[in-house]
Parts: sequence; C-alpha cells; structure tokens
Amino acid sequence: MQQSRHANEMAQRFREMVESTGDSLNEKHYDELRLIIESGLDAALVEAMEKIAGRLEEVAHEIKHSAETVN
Repeated sequence: MQQSRHANEMAQRFREMVESTGDSLNEKHYDELRLIIESGLDAALVEAMEKIAGRLEEVAHEIKHSAETVN
C-alpha cells in the first residue's frame, strides 16, 4: 500500500533529522512513529472516500430523479 511506503519514508526522514543532531531513538519508537503516520494517512483516505461516496449517492439520486421525470 502507498500509505505504508509513505509512512516509512516519513519516519526515515525524521530519523535522519534526529540523527543529524547527534541524537538517537530506540527502533521501537520509529516503528511506533510509522504506525501513527500510517494511521493518519489511512484516516485521511477514509474521510476522502466517504466524501466521494456521498457525492456519488447524490449524483445517483439526481439521475434517478431525472429518469423518473422523463418517463
């Protein structure tokens, strides 16, 4: 999935930023960060899909209404 790849890239970039200052974190923390990022991306995707589904329902209703008035 794209979200996993993006989450990995973002966590890796964060790791680079942390390590460039001479600091470090436990690998477990980076794993948790990846999960948090991926969850956020998934939530945003679901929200976008819900909006699209709602719009599709509206369009389907409009089409049905138009078809009924034509007959």
